[in-house]
Amino acid sequence: MSKTKRSKPKYPYFEEETSVDVVNARMGPDVDPRLREVMSVLVKHLHAAIKEIEPTHEEWLQGIKFLTEVGQMCSDWRQEFILLSDTLGVSMLVDSINHRRPNGATENTILGPFYVPAAPRYANGTNICLDGRGEPMVVRGHVVDTDGEPIAGALVDVWQTNDDGFYDVQQKDVQPDWNLRGVFTTENDGSYWYRAVKPRYYPIPDDGPVGKLLGHLGRHPNRAAHIHFIVSAPGYDPVITHIFEPSCQYLAEDAVFGVKDSLIADFEKVTDPARAYELGFGGPFWSVDWDFVLAAKNAAAKEK
Repeated sequence: MSKTKRSKPKYPYFEEETSVDVVNARMGPDVDPRLREVMSVLVKHLHAAIKEIEPTHEEWLQGIKFLTEVGQMCSDWRQEFILLSDTLGVSMLVDSINHRRPNGATENTILGPFYVPAAPRYANGTNICLDGRGEPMVVRGHVVDTDGEPIAGALVDVWQTNDDGFYDVQQKDVQPDWNLRGVFTTENDGSYWYRAVKPRYYPIPDDGPVGKLLGHLGRHPNRAAHIHFIVSAPGYDPVITHIFEPSCQYLAEDAVFGVKDSLIADFEKVTDPARAYELGFGGPFWSVDWDFVLAAKNAAAKEK
């Protein structure tokens, strides 16, 4: 009984020069096309990096150990691999690719790990600083479309750290629940406003392998001072973004590369007692004016 003759693979055996072809040729004929594309590119660039670096066995094992420690650091509340992606700029690159918008629309930046859905809904003007700590601040602005027309009923979801550089979820027994979080709705003219405290910089978690890597690379773990926003309205592409405090010492070296030039705000120090009194502040405060520009859904795709 004759055996079925199998065709000989084009790259049957491993050779340094053809390593990429050898590995990618092993994929079967029924592999999902997108998976085939992704794995082919990953293998291509991974092998190119190894050939350029020419690591020793000891260095290779050190790399394996690092990735193992990253995985071991992950838990239900901490994702060290995402932190690694953040600190290598990959998270921001993926975000930028997936949120290309028309010129003039507010730019995206990363969501961050401390977003909590279903924050309290507040009337405009509410003070979301529930513990009264920090330098008082008022934030005002409008939500408009790319033609400058106001968007009424848009949701402005905001969250930030307290004056010590911690989010409420990081200090359950210290901060009140929902401290410095809230959702506001724009008025008929697209306006919104609320009161809070001036944000400050803070470190990302640096007690694990990613933190050690930053130390070896001569990098610090600090994020530039910022306020988080998610701005959304029916028919428009939602924006996940920050605004940044312009005098922060870490503005040009944010640990996760989240700063974009278009997202740096003006923070005005106001010392007028009458204006402070109107806002319920007992002394000088910071004033921030910031407009969000939303693009219609699929607007970026239509421009191509």
